[in-house]
Amino acid sequence: MSLRVSVVIATHERPQLLLRCVRALLHQNLPAHDYEIVIVDDGSGEVARTATLRALASLGGSRGRPSVRYLHQARNRGPAAARNVGWRTARAPIIAFTDDDTLPHPDWLREGLRAVSSGADAVAGRIEVPLPDAPTDYERDAAGLAHAEFATANCFVRRDALEAVGGFDERFRSAWREDTDLEFSLRAHGAVLGRSLEACVVHPVRPAGFGVSLRQQRKVMFDALLYKKFPGWYRAYIRPRPPLAYYAMVAGGLSGLIGAALGWLLLAVAGLGTWLVLAARFALQRLAGTSRAPRHVAEMLWTSLWIPWLSVYWRVRGALRYRVWFV
Repeated sequence: MSLRVSVVIATHERPQLLLRCVRALLHQNLPAHDYEIVIVDDGSGEVARTATLRALASLGGSRGRPSVRYLHQARNRGPAAARNVGWRTARAPIIAFTDDDTLPHPDWLREGLRAVSSGADAVAGRIEVPLPDAPTDYERDAAGLAHAEFATANCFVRRDALEAVGGFDERFRSAWREDTDLEFSLRAHGAVLGRSLEACVVHPVRPAGFGVSLRQQRKVMFDALLYKKFPGWYRAYIRPRPPLAYYAMVAGGLSGLIGAALGWLLLAVAGLGTWLVLAARFALQRLAGTSRAPRHVAEMLWTSLWIPWLSVYWRVRGALRYRVWFV
C-alpha cells in the first residue's frame, strides 16, 4: 500500500531528544504502512552521530512499525537545508514537519491528514508549550511558539506545493524565520493554507544557560533576509515598526562614551544616563510576570544592558549582507 505521509525531522547533536520524539511517532493512531519517518542529521559530530545511531537502534526491529530512515549530512548547513534533503528524499505526497524536541500527540498525523484532505495545500497544527507558574523570560519567549501562525515544529505541506516554491530557502542558516519564509512563499504562489487545532505536538522548553538571550540576537540577521523578500508581510505580521527603544539606548550609550572620551561631562552624563534608564525600564518589562529568583533578576538586569547593542549590530550586519534597507 502507498504511503500517505512522510514525517521529516531535522536534528543536530540531540540524540536523546530525537529518540523521545521518534518513540512518540511510532505510537501514532495511524496504520504503520501509511507513514514513514525521515531523519536528517545536520552535520552532527562523530560522537553525537554514533549516539544517535545507537539510540535509533534501541528501538528494536522494524516489523510492524513504519519505516525509519536516517540520513547524515557531512557538514552543518542549517535546518532549512536539512529539511530540503528530507522532503526531497521522502516518498509520500504529504510531508509532515516537526522538530526533534517535540512530543507529537498520538492523533497528530491522523488529524493533520484530515485537515489537508479538506483542500488545503499546507496546514499548521497546534503547538503546546508547557510553562511553570513563574517562567523565566527565556521560557516565556519560547512559549511564543504556541502562537505562531506557521511553524515547522508542526506543519503539513503537500509535496507539489513544496516543489512549486522550491522548498526552504537555505540562506536561513539558523532555526529562525525559515518557516515563516516558507509560509509567505506558499501564500505568494496562491497556496491554500489551513489550520488544525486537533493536530497537536507538545514542545517542552529546553534548558538554557545564563545570558541565552544575548546569543539569540544573532538570529535577527535573518529578519533582514525575510524583510527583503516580503517587506509588506514582514511589517504586517512580524514587526510593524523598527525597535526604536533599542536605537535610543544605543544612541544614548554612544553619546555618553563620546562625551566621556572628549571630556564633555554633560553629554557623557546625559547619554549614559539615557542608556541606563532605558535599560532598567527594559529589564522591568521583561521581569513582569516572570520569575523573581535572584539569578533570573540578575540575568535580566545584565542582559537588558546589552541586548539592544547586539540586536542593532546584527540588524545592520543583516542589512549589509542581504543588501536591504532594514532598520
